[in-house]
Amino acid sequence: MDFHGVTFRAVRHWLAWLWIAAVAPFLPLAAWSVAAEPNASPPDFNRDIRPILSNNCFQCHGPDDQQRQAGLRFDLLEAATRPAESGKTAIVAGKPDQSELLARIHAAEDDGRMPPADSNKTLSEPQKKLLEQWIAAGAKAEIHWSFKSPERPTLPEVADRAWPKNDIDLFILGRLEREGLKPSPAAERVTLVRRVYLDLIGLLPTVEEVDGFLRDTRPEAYDELVDRLLDSPHYGERWARRWLDLARYADTNGYEKDRPRSIWPYRDWVIRALNSDMPFDRFTIEQIAGDLLPDADLATKVATGFHRNTMVNEEGGIDVEEFRFHATVDRTNTTGAVWLGLTIGCAQCHTHKFDPIAQREYYQLFAMLNNADEEELELPQSNIAKQRAAIAEKIAAIEAERAAQFDPEKFAAWVAESSKSARHWATISPASVISTGNATMTTLPDRSVLASGDKPNQDTYIIEFTSELPQITGIRLEVLPHESLPESGPGRAPLFSEGDFMLGEFSLAALPAAATEPPLPLRLVNATHSYAAEKSPASNAIDGDLDTGWSIKGRTGQPHQAVFVLENPIEAKVDAKLRVTLEQRYIHQMTIGRFRLSYTNDEAPAASSHPAEIEAILAAEPSGRSFEQVEVLKRHYLDVALELAEKNKQIADLRKRLPKQPTTLVMQERDSTHARTTRLAHRGEFLSPREPVAAGVPSVLHPLPSAAAGDRLALARWLVDPANPLVARVVVNRHWQAIFGRGLVRTTEDFGLRGEPPSHPELLDYLATEFVARGWSVKQIHRLIVTSATYRQASKLTPELKERDPSNVLLARGPRLRVEAETVRDMALGASGLLSPAIGGPSVFPPQPPGVSDLAYGSSSWPTSQGADRFRRGLYTYLKRTSPYATFTTFDAPSGENCVVRRERSNTPLQALTILNDPVFVEAVQALGKRVVESNVSEPADRARMLFRWCLSREPSSDELSELLEFYQVQLARLQKGQLDAKAIAPIDSAFDRLPELAAWSLVGRAILNLDEFVTKE
Repeated sequence: MDFHGVTFRAVRHWLAWLWIAAVAPFLPLAAWSVAAEPNASPPDFNRDIRPILSNNCFQCHGPDDQQRQAGLRFDLLEAATRPAESGKTAIVAGKPDQSELLARIHAAEDDGRMPPADSNKTLSEPQKKLLEQWIAAGAKAEIHWSFKSPERPTLPEVADRAWPKNDIDLFILGRLEREGLKPSPAAERVTLVRRVYLDLIGLLPTVEEVDGFLRDTRPEAYDELVDRLLDSPHYGERWARRWLDLARYADTNGYEKDRPRSIWPYRDWVIRALNSDMPFDRFTIEQIAGDLLPDADLATKVATGFHRNTMVNEEGGIDVEEFRFHATVDRTNTTGAVWLGLTIGCAQCHTHKFDPIAQREYYQLFAMLNNADEEELELPQSNIAKQRAAIAEKIAAIEAERAAQFDPEKFAAWVAESSKSARHWATISPASVISTGNATMTTLPDRSVLASGDKPNQDTYIIEFTSELPQITGIRLEVLPHESLPESGPGRAPLFSEGDFMLGEFSLAALPAAATEPPLPLRLVNATHSYAAEKSPASNAIDGDLDTGWSIKGRTGQPHQAVFVLENPIEAKVDAKLRVTLEQRYIHQMTIGRFRLSYTNDEAPAASSHPAEIEAILAAEPSGRSFEQVEVLKRHYLDVALELAEKNKQIADLRKRLPKQPTTLVMQERDSTHARTTRLAHRGEFLSPREPVAAGVPSVLHPLPSAAAGDRLALARWLVDPANPLVARVVVNRHWQAIFGRGLVRTTEDFGLRGEPPSHPELLDYLATEFVARGWSVKQIHRLIVTSATYRQASKLTPELKERDPSNVLLARGPRLRVEAETVRDMALGASGLLSPAIGGPSVFPPQPPGVSDLAYGSSSWPTSQGADRFRRGLYTYLKRTSPYATFTTFDAPSGENCVVRRERSNTPLQALTILNDPVFVEAVQALGKRVVESNVSEPADRARMLFRWCLSREPSSDELSELLEFYQVQLARLQKGQLDAKAIAPIDSAFDRLPELAAWSLVGRAILNLDEFVTKE
């Protein structure tokens, strides 16, 4: 009965699957596929001929003009029917004997046979015969089926009119009847209820929910159950996981350092959108271009996180623009895979070898995604606002106490002393500001300049202005905080010193009146600062060494200033044109985020310890200070007075405790002034840009509207335009695959020429047109699928179906497949009663084996969550790209590094070992044991039946019940004899007098969780 905690029946099932895995590679292909329907005469081009040409000829004679051989191409019939460079014609319609193609495929190897031997491709005799028949019949060709708009097909006539429950069944039954097959009987109701729960919400039904359905024998009971599940808030969670695979969602940046990122609000947006059944066309538009919508709001901006899920390389010394290029490549490829079902990425380096997508067209799509900045958006949360308000009240109370201690005499003395060093400064109004690193430079109303958008490792700011003073003795550079900057700035450094910067060189030059003359450098001889990090004074910025500079590490989030003094004052007339250059050549994006320039004609200018606004008031004549200005001085004095240092420390400590509002990563379109130019990358290489490329779409598909702007919004609307022949097909096929385990087009990720044709083309087009007709409602498509008789069939594999259709292509039986990684864990927690029903919020850290996270760079910590967070759904598990959650990796979950259209599904011994030993499953079986002994059921047989149903929903058979009871009795006896350590199995309070009983039931639960049936959707 017991084999390392696995029941004997499970071991037998496991061994059977191992045998299948071992012999599968040696079985004939016919054993794994369904025979094609008899060929029509003449051969059908799309079904019979195009696959032969695509698989054997296109690599050398296809769309790629750079690698095309002999000037011959077969992807365009008009090209193949013209004489080639040799003067011979490959295809002469109706004349096989004059067609060089047929001569070459029948030639001897040393006489120019095609395909050549070194291609490792060989045409079979039936394939050669098909080509001959096709040419003899006139060599008629047509566009690939997926590039033709779907048309609503006529519903098939079927002999068995009683079986279908909706239109889907007519297409399935029509094909089965042509194949001489019959549908399987309907699944048992208990099997069906478990199946539909797992498919629609990804959770097990409770025993009470199962029994309620079994008691309700009304004809409409099942439809009503489906409607309840579609309305469940857990529906969005189940289907969000599928979408997040496409979005390459993760909680870290990837690459070497793989640091954390905050993007969980995007995940929660997906859940809400799916629960509300947001129409898929709107769902698409908001994710690709929500920031560009006329009615854009916080939610639509959060949605643009879809394309912010790309990885970010934070290694030192990289070219940031290169990795932004790679991110845009990823966005282009992902857009093609998710919405078009095409391998568009193949055209990054050259024209696609099989599909009609030119390299130029690839970069036209690239251009539509290339003009966005990568921003971080703050999301106000009411609970955090309340926490901040509570702390603000405490700060206000201390400030009131501080104000009560105000000493007018000390204040007057401080003003008098501070005024002595105050200088008059005139704020510069920049005539132009340029970032050589392509950052977006915006002049704010206070004349400060804010850098946003591109964040290169190194940058140079060039500021030109016109003097309004007849003489200049010094230039002041203020670096100022801003909410958009890391840690509020004033720098843009996102890594080791968030908010810091490193100013390598500060220089000043006079611009000549004649544009042909070079600027005249002006010598700076002294530099002072209000604050500088150790060994990084402002004087480093005028030492001529770009490897040294001014930094304010340790005091970010505050304003600082540096003053640079000229060797000789500028004696110039008003309107002299000057240029300030800020060179920032340090690595790690340590550039200035916000700054403001001023100049003075005062003698011996120096940096002040006071903010510029305070110094301006101090420099004014006392008699000229307004009441408001004096009040400003008083407030500042209270912040710096030595006698109030203790109060100010209390205030500072409280401010450090202010919780931050969550943020998420979003896209934001650049304005036309800073629009990027996209260039075709030779061989797809970032370092080899060629001619400029305008925004556009592949010519094989419908065109962009003539008035379209060529931005992300135009792209999004183009994708979901009803004229698009692909998107509806691709989406419904993906949902079909999620439910049945295999898409109507098996190659879910490839609807192109190399993809497999649909098994039921009319059904695919019916679903695609129905999807659009129903307002792009995903829920309605799900309802249509799961209420069909096709879906409700039993999943038993009969000997006839095993021989005729082992992969269930014809759908003569219901789906039977292993559930996804996250669902395996959710089911165990649900059966044990541990699963937290909470929806949304930051990612959590469920327990996992020690040392797993140490495998990643930096041995990052895994702060195991406590309380209910420990038992959240798998959707909320923190996903670290370089060290994903071990249990999910074992069960084939993706790492979030790339868009995954179709998860692999495996069955390995490691999966069984994980369910036996992983901390999450150990806690689940402990909870199962406790749940049993604390129930109001006392008879062992009743307890075993109850435990079995918690996990598998159905009643155990008499044999199964006997095996469970025997197993329980054996384990209990071993525990009572001390042969097993009860505390190790169920570590609860040792005073619990039923500990052996609890441990024994935990072992029974452990065996049930390891059954193949538990992790399988029957």
